[in-house]
Amino acid sequence: MGLRQQILRPVAKLGALHATVQLLAFLRAHTRTRETQDEWLVEFLAAHAKTDFARDHGLGSVRTYEEFRRAVPIQTYDTLRPYMRRVLEGKTTALLPAHEKVLMFSMTSGTTGEPKHIPVTSRFLADIRRGWNIFGIRTLNKHKHAWLRPIVQISSSTREQLSPTGVPCGAISGLLAKTQKKIVRRMYVVPHWAAEIADPATRYYTILRFSIGRDVAFLTTANPSSVIKLVETAQRFADRLIEDVHNGTFTPPADALPKEAKNVKFRRQSKLARKLQDGIAADGVLLPSHFWQPAFLTHWTGGTLKLYLHRLREFFPGVPIRDIGLLASEGRFSVPLEDETSAGVAEITSNLLEFIPADQHEKTNPDTLRAHELQVGEEYFLVTTNWAGLYRYNLDDRVRVVDFFEQSPVFEFLSRGLHTANITGEKITEHQVVEAMRIARRKTRQAVERFVMQPRFAQTPYYELRMEPDGLADPMVLAETLDEALGELNMEYASKRKDRRLGPIQPILLPDGALEQAERENIRRRHGRSEQYKHQYLLTDVLEDQGG
Repeated sequence: MGLRQQILRPVAKLGALHATVQLLAFLRAHTRTRETQDEWLVEFLAAHAKTDFARDHGLGSVRTYEEFRRAVPIQTYDTLRPYMRRVLEGKTTALLPAHEKVLMFSMTSGTTGEPKHIPVTSRFLADIRRGWNIFGIRTLNKHKHAWLRPIVQISSSTREQLSPTGVPCGAISGLLAKTQKKIVRRMYVVPHWAAEIADPATRYYTILRFSIGRDVAFLTTANPSSVIKLVETAQRFADRLIEDVHNGTFTPPADALPKEAKNVKFRRQSKLARKLQDGIAADGVLLPSHFWQPAFLTHWTGGTLKLYLHRLREFFPGVPIRDIGLLASEGRFSVPLEDETSAGVAEITSNLLEFIPADQHEKTNPDTLRAHELQVGEEYFLVTTNWAGLYRYNLDDRVRVVDFFEQSPVFEFLSRGLHTANITGEKITEHQVVEAMRIARRKTRQAVERFVMQPRFAQTPYYELRMEPDGLADPMVLAETLDEALGELNMEYASKRKDRRLGPIQPILLPDGALEQAERENIRRRHGRSEQYKHQYLLTDVLEDQGG
């Protein structure tokens, strides 16, 4: 252990003790799940009794969950939008207690293209931070050799725009990084202003320049594609990076840096530069192992994002991955307790959680179940009430319960919304398509990261599989294998293929970079962020052949 670590160790122990107390309280809460949720709701209703929403829905006399469910229909962002607009304009008591200050608005893409704004209050931020403390101490207890080592955190800007009253609107990840405990902030190797860099290549290069050569314990971000982009940036600008390391300079691809970057100084590291050159000579390309030895990676791994894992395993062979849990602008809803699984235990201490059975998703007034009432193997859509001004809010996230921890469900994220395509009654989901591609890729040994499947109506309807040629030896073989795998996952699809109501999947090759360009345009059009954007692998709109 180095001198710096020895100096920081007493402070770190104190911080770890605080986080351990929170972890133990969290674990105990799951031994009395229903009571924990009932007590949470009583506190929430008392605090929010004088809000406009409470007045409009008669919540002043509501005390129990059953009364709450009868008083408040399932909400969407559109039904809450009039109240949210008032909060944005400064009338925070439309949804929030008078004593709760709005620190920022967490901004995320909306289904209609208009961004959603979620108020981040002091209580909401404290709940999110406690969830990260619980997650962090559990993970570090598993990987003790990561203690007091540098951390690479990839986050986004908190200030992408301002509300009408001047409150920042952006990513809560940036606020969490800025307001983290000092002991943790000292471990961050990337300055907070890196999140404000608009040019992606420059932002990733900046992250690399500050972290290369450091004894990085782990990399943390939301989307695994960010880690892949980081490595690809290192490979793309390897010569520039090595020269900067050797000379102690900082020459990012574009001169579009915040003013804080002007005073940055680096020391010359000729020995590290030679190590990087030797690594390229040996392996033909710059690899993370030439400059990092992380204890683990942490990011989303569920739903469609599992397709990135193959590439990550190539870049970081043998490095454990810990999913960060079902975490969104609207809050944290699960905490994974183990590595190598996207499933996490329900976060019952920061939300009232309800679950709509998947087969009732399209009902106007669907039934809802509480956390302790779910069944292993069943799929549900998640509904939350929490301190972000959300009341019985349908997140539209489809989850599957895989286990129980004490009295609480352990669930995995499957997809956003129904994401179901249907031409002849096959009703395939995006989750099934992603899983089928994972199987097909393994069987054919062909590398496919981005692709899009979409139904096409023709004399014999079929699905198009649009891909880029990079990594494809035989697109038709891949499409045939994908077709078989999809039939194994969906009996209705297999039935329709067997009786030829559906034709085989047809591969279509696109120019290199076409899908990435489409993603960038979609992010720009929807005012989103690359770190938050989830590529859609299954498009549900049905294409039609010209002339029918």
